Amino acid sequence: MTKNVKVTLEAKLRQHPVACAYVILSLFLLINATVNASSAWTDLQRAAVTGTALWEPFLWEYSSALSTLLWCPLLFWWFTRYPLRLAQFGRQLLCHLAASLMYALLHIITMIVLRQPIYHLLGGHYGFEPLTADFLYEYRKDAWAYVFFLCCFYIARFIHSRLTGEAHTLDQAENTIPASLTEDRQPAPNFYLVKKLDKEFLLATTDIEWLEANGNYVNLHSQGRIYPLRATLSATILQLAPIGFCRIHRSLAVNVNKVVSVQYQSSGDGEVHLQSAAKISLSRRYKEDFKRQWQTG
Repeated sequence: MTKNVKVTLEAKLRQHPVACAYVILSLFLLINATVNASSAWTDLQRAAVTGTALWEPFLWEYSSALSTLLWCPLLFWWFTRYPLRLAQFGRQLLCHLAASLMYALLHIITMIVLRQPIYHLLGGHYGFEPLTADFLYEYRKDAWAYVFFLCCFYIARFIHSRLTGEAHTLDQAENTIPASLTEDRQPAPNFYLVKKLDKEFLLATTDIEWLEANGNYVNLHSQGRIYPLRATLSATILQLAPIGFCRIHRSLAVNVNKVVSVQYQSSGDGEVHLQSAAKISLSRRYKEDFKRQWQTG
């Protein structure tokens, strides 16, 4: 029984990593807010500060946690859309400074919107002075939170890749790619080497059902599992096109040999149905190329 529960839990984590990540994040923010609110109330009592009700520190912390949770998807999208790179360090620093400022503004505005009605209902008044020490105090905390989430994002992605298995071409795994070999001259690999913790196994290229761009990675989808490959979608499609892979969306490509049917919409877009019962979007921009390759595949 325990084994079955463990397998089911592992399957859920593998199939819904984003949902699981938000559950963990929600629990962390809830616990952190409760601890901070309790500490703030204790400090106020020790300092004999009057005029602050017990519910106020909890409102401050819980509203901050809820605001953070609401805007985290935008942060994570930003981290994925503009991944960290060693090149152009100064430009990246400016981009992240601007992003941290935007995050702080959104976080503060949401907190105010959440707090003011509750203060009004309870007969109090909540004031916040923009562009003053109040804002600088909040921005200092939000900037640190931005850095914290950025680090956690990359650590979590690394751990996830090690637990689920990260794919490499065999040449990459052996570090034998000649420096002069360009992307458009690389032949399609028959297998990818997947490294999962202390294990290694081969993933047949023909078993890959579809590809998904994800920042600096391409997610290889096969039999319900996802294997991140450090590459660009364009380069990967260029490599795999001779064996039946075709781009169907700005961020998606499919193995036409795994396609069962296609459902078209009045807008010209569509939905590709795969043998595994997965359904992925087809953009009208790539529809004709896909139909041509699918029919001749």
